[in-house]
Amino acid sequence: MGHHGLAVWLGFTGLVVALLVLDLGVLNRRSHVLSFKEAMSWSLGLIAFALLFGLFLGWKEGTQHALEYYTGYLIELSLSVDNLFVFILIFNYFGVPAAAQPKVLKWGILGAIVMRFIMIAVGALLLARFEWIIYVFGGILILTGLRMLLQQDARIEPERNPIVRVARRVLPFSDTYDGTRFFCRAGTGRLLATPLVLVLLVVEWSDLVFAIDSIPAIFAVTRDPFLVYSSNVFAILGLRALFFVLAGMIERFAYLKPGVALILVFVGGKMAVSAWVHIPILVSLGVIVLTLSGAVGLSLLRTSKEAEA
Repeated sequence: MGHHGLAVWLGFTGLVVALLVLDLGVLNRRSHVLSFKEAMSWSLGLIAFALLFGLFLGWKEGTQHALEYYTGYLIELSLSVDNLFVFILIFNYFGVPAAAQPKVLKWGILGAIVMRFIMIAVGALLLARFEWIIYVFGGILILTGLRMLLQQDARIEPERNPIVRVARRVLPFSDTYDGTRFFCRAGTGRLLATPLVLVLLVVEWSDLVFAIDSIPAIFAVTRDPFLVYSSNVFAILGLRALFFVLAGMIERFAYLKPGVALILVFVGGKMAVSAWVHIPILVSLGVIVLTLSGAVGLSLLRTSKEAEA
């Protein structure tokens, strides 16, 4: 649990549960496509909540912990936004009806929170017992960043996904969607899984792949499991609403992916040289803010020029 006791963890868990209940159980009890206004309001609200939580940490634990939290939150938020690109590709590949997308996102995000908790616990344990693994994490991030820079277009190939292969062998599937249901009954009464199950499995798989990148990235900022987890969770909580904000204008952010890739390379490099060079947290935060701002600014500039042309 790091420097934080059980009471802190339980209190934060209660806060997260309250936000999830408010989002999924009250405001959006029935899964529906959020309007741009609804999605923007909830996204900005959660971002404001995450920033206020950082101020609370600064008040209770000092500036250093607050800066570590904010740096981790920005890293995780940028990676989470990049993950939304993949969600859109998955939905387009499977031809998921718009009405069913919120349900998949809901379960995908809940699964992501659980997976992050498990992977953060494993990562903290590994770092505590094997200090040298920090260099392995750094190498993974550098390779991932370089691959993102060199890769042209992301492709979705579910037929190569081992989880999808196992699911197809184990479960009988229907050929068509049945509203927002994961399972339906055939004319004979036989219970069948709808293609929505495959979509959810691929979404969860992509969450796992992104977690493998993002967890090492934030351990370069702080070794405190609570700060790692809280920044991760706040970044993930807003994904469902943020999806509906960005779904119609993803193409406007052409340079966001290269920006995220550069951040991964920077963070990986920081981990690789950590034994010899100490990069202050304020410098790391500045690099990340400037990189993200530059990526978004250049993307919008390019879109404006293309519109004029």
